[in-house]
Amino acid sequence: MTAADYAEQLKELDATLRNIEAVLDLDRLREDKARLEEAASAPDLWDDQAKAQQVTSQLSYVNGEIDKLGSLRSRLDDAQVLLELAEAESDPGVLGEVESEITGLAKAIQEMEVRTLLSGEYDSREALVAIRAGAGGVDAADFAEMLLRMYLRWAERHGYPTEVYETSYAEEAGLKSATFTVKVPYAYGTLSVESGTHRLVRISPFDNQGRRQTSFAGVEVLPVVEQTDHIDIPENEMRIDVYRSSGPGGQSVNTTDSAVRITHIPTGIVVTCQNEKSQLQNKASALRVLQARLLERKRQEEQAKMAGLKTDAAGSWGDQMRSYVLHPYQMVKDLRTEQETGNPSAVFDGELDSFIEAGIRWRKQRELAGDSA
Repeated sequence: MTAADYAEQLKELDATLRNIEAVLDLDRLREDKARLEEAASAPDLWDDQAKAQQVTSQLSYVNGEIDKLGSLRSRLDDAQVLLELAEAESDPGVLGEVESEITGLAKAIQEMEVRTLLSGEYDSREALVAIRAGAGGVDAADFAEMLLRMYLRWAERHGYPTEVYETSYAEEAGLKSATFTVKVPYAYGTLSVESGTHRLVRISPFDNQGRRQTSFAGVEVLPVVEQTDHIDIPENEMRIDVYRSSGPGGQSVNTTDSAVRITHIPTGIVVTCQNEKSQLQNKASALRVLQARLLERKRQEEQAKMAGLKTDAAGSWGDQMRSYVLHPYQMVKDLRTEQETGNPSAVFDGELDSFIEAGIRWRKQRELAGDSA
């Protein structure tokens, strides 16, 4: 390619980045940063721990967005200078550096562009993620635990704070279920494309005959409820049971009735929380999970009403959406977007961005197709 071709590519990347800066409203992000820094410096901030964590989480997120945009803008400017240098010196070596930087910039800007596609009503919320073992016995329970680690590692890679509300351990190995939150803005919009049934194919480590086993696990992603949602639950509509926590843990586990199970009588929804040390903390966390489930149920009913269709809220687990194959070959493939990789180990270690980005684009295309229908 010639220098003129590279100049045209940089021009297109600049236009894309300007559009991203406009959609994400860089000026507003800077105003939010100033406001949150002022709130974070208040001497009484930690008198209300929940509010303090929300402020610090939002500040961390806003700083990250500003830094990402600033870094992309700086890299783009540097690439332009490098191209001018290559042209002035007619140096093919420097022109090769320009090509390499343009390739990296295009990928980074494309990833940032995905954020502009999150415009749903609840997309800006924090996320509540529930994982449940499905068909497949002990292999399914083990798979559920692998998925929990995968999502927690994904959040860790991005510096997103998480909190595990509940882990229900299976008898032999793995998890029956787990519930956790990702406490960063737009976590729901980002992770909501992960909802559905996940399938694992492998040689079972629990089968002494070394046979291939297919197992399933369900992932459900909900938006965290905020004070403005008005999800009121009358006391007489809940049955609250307390019991001793089970599974590995530190102090208070298996020694006190600190675990809480809440049954919402009208809908039959059951939530549990056992990872906090006190019954009061577990009850508060369980209530947040129940409110999130009721909010999602309400959202689905409203969507169904608008579409003139009847929707079963229990169907939020979705259809089979991704396969993780470890035998007879190595591949992870999303069945909706056709996104795939031959490196399952990396995916299970939290390298999910390519799948999430493809899922967000796929969802946006479906929304646009629905609007035009």
